[in-house]
Amino acid sequence: MPAHSYVPVYSLSLARSRTLMIQTSVALATFLLCTTPVLAETVVGRASVIDGDTLEIRGTRVRFHGVDAPESAQTCQSLDGKAYRCGQRAALALSDKIGTSNVSCVQKDIDRYQRIVAVCSAKGEDLNAWLVQEGYALAYRQYGADYVPQETAAKNARRGHLGWHLYTALGLAQGHP
Repeated sequence: MPAHSYVPVYSLSLARSRTLMIQTSVALATFLLCTTPVLAETVVGRASVIDGDTLEIRGTRVRFHGVDAPESAQTCQSLDGKAYRCGQRAALALSDKIGTSNVSCVQKDIDRYQRIVAVCSAKGEDLNAWLVQEGYALAYRQYGADYVPQETAAKNARRGHLGWHLYTALGLAQGHP
C-alpha cells in the first residue's frame, strides 16, 4: 500500500477560518479608524479672548460649545433704548473672569471654520456655563440644550444683556424662544 500524504479536512478549514478572521479584523479596524471622529483633544494654556465665545490658546482657535455670544463689534439695545457694545462687554467680562489662569478646553467637535468646539474651564469652573449664567451669551439651542437652565436663570435675574428680545431678533442666536 503506497504511503499517501494527506492533510486532514479540519486542518484546512481551521487555517481558512483563521485567515478569514484576521482579514475581517483588519478590515473592521481600518473601517473604524476611517469613520470614527478624531479622539477628543484637550487644549490647555493661557487664553486670549477673541470675542465672547471664542478663545485662542497656543495658536489654536477654540469656539465654546453650546454658547452664542455677540461678536466683539456687535451693539445691542438696552431696555431704556440706548445702544451699547454688548459684544465688547461680553469679551471683556470673559477676559476678566479668566485673568491669568490657565484655561482647559475639551474638544466636542470641529466647526466649519476648522476651530475646535469645546467646553472650557478655568479654576475648575465651566466658562461656557458661566457666560450664559451671567447673561453674556445665550444657550445655542441649534447645537444642544446644555446651557438652557443657565439662560433661564440669567433672564429671570435680569443679568448681563437685558435686551434679550432684541438680541434674539437680530439673529445672533437662531432658534431661541
